[in-house]
Amino acid sequence: MSQLSDDTPLPQIRVQRLPPQLVNQIAAGEVIERPAAVVKELVENALDADAGRIEIVVEGGGKRLIRVRDDGVGMGREDLRSAVGRHATSKIRDLIDLERIASLGFRGEALPSIASVARLTLTTRSRAEDHGWRLELNGGELLDEVAPAPHPPGTSVVVRDLFHNIPARRKFLRTDQTELRHIQGLVKRIALSRPDVGFELNCHGRCNYRLAPTGTSVEQEARLAELLGREFVGQSLVLDAEAAGLRLHGWIGLPSAARAQTDLQYLYLNGRMIRDRLAGHAIRRAYADLLYKEKHPVYVLYLGMDPAEVDVNVHPSKYEVRFREPRLVYDFLFHQLHRALAHPNGAAEGRRYRAAPKRTCVDSPQEQQPTCHSPWQSSIAFPVAEATQLYAAAGEARSAGEPIGNGESTWGSEGDSLALSRALPQHPVPAAGRGEEATPPLGYAVAQLHGVYVLSEDAAGLILVDMHAAHERIVYERLKDELDREGLAGQALLVPLRVGVTPAEADAAEDCAALFRRLEFEVDRAAPDVLVVRRIPALLGQIDITALLRDVLSGLLIQGVGGQLEAVINQVLATMACHGSVRAQRRLTITEMNALLRDMERTRNIGQCNHGRPTWTRLTLAELDRLFLRGR
Repeated sequence: MSQLSDDTPLPQIRVQRLPPQLVNQIAAGEVIERPAAVVKELVENALDADAGRIEIVVEGGGKRLIRVRDDGVGMGREDLRSAVGRHATSKIRDLIDLERIASLGFRGEALPSIASVARLTLTTRSRAEDHGWRLELNGGELLDEVAPAPHPPGTSVVVRDLFHNIPARRKFLRTDQTELRHIQGLVKRIALSRPDVGFELNCHGRCNYRLAPTGTSVEQEARLAELLGREFVGQSLVLDAEAAGLRLHGWIGLPSAARAQTDLQYLYLNGRMIRDRLAGHAIRRAYADLLYKEKHPVYVLYLGMDPAEVDVNVHPSKYEVRFREPRLVYDFLFHQLHRALAHPNGAAEGRRYRAAPKRTCVDSPQEQQPTCHSPWQSSIAFPVAEATQLYAAAGEARSAGEPIGNGESTWGSEGDSLALSRALPQHPVPAAGRGEEATPPLGYAVAQLHGVYVLSEDAAGLILVDMHAAHERIVYERLKDELDREGLAGQALLVPLRVGVTPAEADAAEDCAALFRRLEFEVDRAAPDVLVVRRIPALLGQIDITALLRDVLSGLLIQGVGGQLEAVINQVLATMACHGSVRAQRRLTITEMNALLRDMERTRNIGQCNHGRPTWTRLTLAELDRLFLRGR
C-alpha cells in the first residue's frame, strides 16, 4: 500500500454553511426522538395556546399519523407562515423573558424540526377571524402558500409518515405497539399536569382516554383514579405545603403502596414534567426508613416556585432543569414529605384519614417529632428501656391457647407483675367505648390474637396491630432520637461474650469499629473467626446478643461498609430495634396493650416497621357489616 509522503499536500476542507433543511433535521435528532416526542411538542404548544380541550389521534404507532387538535387562541395568516420558521416563537422576546419563562415551549424549534422529517399540515383559525388558514410542508419544503380553509377556532396539526425521508432514523423505531405505549404514557403524564384541560386520545380507531376538564378536588381525584387506578387514590395522602417561596402539593403514596418499578412517579415543576436527580433523591430519602426491600415510592407531586429561580433551558427535551438554590429545594422536598409520612395517626388508613380536614404540612423548623396534646397521650409515657422490658422481657408466655381474661396478666410471676405495675403509669385507662373522654386515635385494646396481634376498638370500628412490627418502629425511632440528642447509653457485660463468626464478618467488625463505639457496641477481635462483645446499648435490655451481632454483620456485608454513614447507622439501628422488640407469642395484659397503642400514637412513621411492612390496619363498621351482609 502506498503512503502519502511528507510533501504530499492534504486535501483542503472548507468551512461551509449547512443548508436549512439539514440544520432542521439535525435539530430534529435532539427534539424528535420518537412519535411520542412529536405528541409532546404539539400538545405543549396547544397548552401554551390556552386550549381547554385537546384531541389526539394516532395511527400506526404514530409513524403513519399523528393529529393534535385544540380549541386554543389559534393563529392568523402571517403567524401561521412564521410558525414553521426556525427559532420563531410568540412566547419570549428577550433574555428577561427567557429567564422567567412560564410557558412549556419557547425555543421555536418544534414545528420546523417536525416538518423537516415528516409531512406536515397545519390548519388554524384565530378567535378574531371568521375562517381559518392551512399550510402544508413535506420534508421541510413548503408545498403551497397559506390558503384559506374551514376550521373552528383553534389549531389542528397533522403529521404523516414520520422519518419517511430519513430511513436510518425510521428503522430504529420500535413496533407500533411499543411506540403506542410511549404515547399513552406521555398523554397520561400531561393529563395529570393539567387537570383543568380536557383530553381525548384515540389510537387505531379506539378511544383510550376521554377526560373532561376538572375544577373541584373531587373531580381531580376522579381523574387521578381513572389514570392511575383507584388503588393509588385509596393508598395515598394529600399533601399541601408552602414555605420559603416554594409550594408543594399533590398525592404521596403510603409506603405500603410502593412498587417494584418507578412507573408511578410523577413530578411537575410549574406545570412542566421534569426528571431531576436532586428532587428524586430528596423523595427517596424521605421514604428511606419506610419501604420494603427494593420497593419504590409512588407519587404525583406539583412543585411551584418563581420561574426566575429555575433554569429550564438546559436541554431541548426540556425535561431537565437547573435550580438556582438546589439545597433549598432539596431540604424543602425532604422535610415536607418526611413530615407527612411521619404523621402518627391515619398513616395506615390512606384516603380514609382525609375525612378530616386535608392534611397540610406547614413549615416549622422546630418540629422534630409529632406532638399531641390529647388527654390520652399525656397519661402514659415511659422510656424505651422500660417499654422493652414490659413488652419483650416480662417473663415466659403461657400456653398459646390460654385466653386473656379481665385484663389480668397471663404470663410471668407475681413478682414480675408487681414490677410491671410499678413501671407502668398509675393512671387508669378508660375501658373501650366508655366514659366521656374522647377515644384516642388507635382506640382501646380489647384482646390479643394468637400472641401476635393486638385488637383495639375505636368509634370507627376495629383496629388490628402487629405488635412486633409496631414495637420495632417505636424502638427504632427512639434509638435514632437518643443517638441524635446525646448519644446512646451503654451497659458493660459482667462476663464478655465470645461469638464465633466468619473471617469476612470479623473483618467487617474491625472496619466498623468506630461505628460500633458510637452505638455503644464494644466489639473486639480475639481470633480470625472470633469476636468478643464487652458492651451493648443499655436500652436493648435482655436480648440474644449473639444473634444480634451476626445479623448486624450480615447486613453490613450485604450493604457494604463503604456506604453513606447515615444509611449504615440506620441499618444497624434497625437491626438492633428488631432484636430489642417484643416477639410473637408474648402475652400482654390489656394495660400493656393500651400502653403500646399510646406509644404508637406518639411515634412518627408508625404506619410501617423498619422493613416496610404495615404495623396496623383498620376494619370499619361498614366493612364489617359488608362481611356479614348486614343492611341488605
